Amino acid sequence: MLSEPATPGYHRATMKRVRVESSSLSSVGYDADTRTLEIAFREGGVYRYYGVPADVYEGLMAADSHGSYFTHSIRPHYRFQRID
Repeated sequence: MLSEPATPGYHRATMKRVRVESSSLSSVGYDADTRTLEIAFREGGVYRYYGVPADVYEGLMAADSHGSYFTHSIRPHYRFQRID
């Protein structure tokens, strides 16, 4: 999907994230009001994914492999922005 560059000079606070057991993801946060998913990756980088339904977030958190679920069910389907 389409990546959106951060607005120059605008700092976005990170949301509260929880650590996950994954070889690729480090922590995950979700804001149900804005349907925004925030993921920190083990190799670096924090990204926000927009318009993510609660059931997709719940699926990510319940998945046997968080990385596989992310690769197939989130990355190709939602707009995202790197925030760090």
